[in-house]
Amino acid sequence: MAKADENQWLRRLPLIVGMVGGTLLMVNRLLTPMVTDSQARADVVGVFLSAILILTTLLWQQIQPVLPEAVILEGEEGFVLADDLSDAVATELAWASHLLLTNTVTRSLVAYADGQVLMRRGVLGPAKEVEIGPILERVLTQKKPVYLVSLKLYPGKVEFNYLPENTQGIICQPMGNNGVLILGANAPRSYTKQDEAWVEGIADKLGASLDAVVTSQVTI
Repeated sequence: MAKADENQWLRRLPLIVGMVGGTLLMVNRLLTPMVTDSQARADVVGVFLSAILILTTLLWQQIQPVLPEAVILEGEEGFVLADDLSDAVATELAWASHLLLTNTVTRSLVAYADGQVLMRRGVLGPAKEVEIGPILERVLTQKKPVYLVSLKLYPGKVEFNYLPENTQGIICQPMGNNGVLILGANAPRSYTKQDEAWVEGIADKLGASLDAVVTSQVTI
């Protein structure tokens, strides 16, 4: 369900006033049989003020664009960790996911590494397992993030059935050598460059911890 913009009429008020004022001035001029010099000067001032009001609204919309409409993601809130995680890794995943859910527009996230779902948190999707599709395959192979700004525009969205069905935007961020962090937002085009840098830093931290655990297991 989209959240209504409570300030839309306030933003449009100068435009409405300018158009109404300009229209009334024109009607008044047409209905006046004889225009005096003072009335002509007043009409010029009135037209100028109406134009300023209309222009103010148009410029304001360019400077302050309407934010993307957020929705309420479909699904239940949850926090699920894989059973075989060490306490250190589980703590890191809990810490990182809490930061992402409280400091970005992320509402659902999944951590996947070495063929296993390590964590699901936030609003949970219908599927519990991650089936690697073309998008995740590219992220895991090329080690480069993919940001789907508006999920409904991408046919490949079907591979993300482990996120809520009405997820609006997704970031797939590489996490270590063989992992990926998948984040779902409740509004399209809602991640800023600062958010993307924040996500990258957290994923790098998690990846380093996961790779260290894998390396220690191989050594043993």
